[in-house]
Amino acid sequence: MDPFSTLGLSLRFDLDVAELERRYRDLQRALHPDKHTQASPSERRATLSKAVEVNEAYRVLRDDLSRASALLAAHGVNVVSESKADPELLMEVMELREALAEARATKNDAAVATLAARVKALEDATRRAMIEGFAANDFKKAALSWTRMRYLRRFVDEVNAIAEEKENAAARGV
Repeated sequence: MDPFSTLGLSLRFDLDVAELERRYRDLQRALHPDKHTQASPSERRATLSKAVEVNEAYRVLRDDLSRASALLAAHGVNVVSESKADPELLMEVMELREALAEARATKNDAAVATLAARVKALEDATRRAMIEGFAANDFKKAALSWTRMRYLRRFVDEVNAIAEEKENAAARGV
């Protein structure tokens, strides 16, 4: 499945989010089961299959990492097998995770917030590098940015887990 063609969008990383949303809503309306009640069973199955494909395409394209992966795949690059993290990135992420673990253990919310802001800035810079790579058809640069973004995303996920734990503890009155 090519999510770009499924939603009728050009092969670009830096998509217009409003256009993506509009295309998705339009297709969902057109494929809604209520509009196909008089169709034959095989036509209803085909419509349902197309609706599932549209949902999957939307899920892929609304996320930077999965959109980049689909775009790289469209250009013959398998990011999972072809992009390896460089040692500097691994060391940087390891140090960030150690600092986050320490902040979590000591319940230092200010340190967690500082680390989250630092990683957000790194993520923004990585996204800009990815946009530049795709714009220049430099798929190696885009793939390296994808790898970096993937590691940063995992860090953000850890920060979100800490925030969720804190909210749950507050809800329980702990």
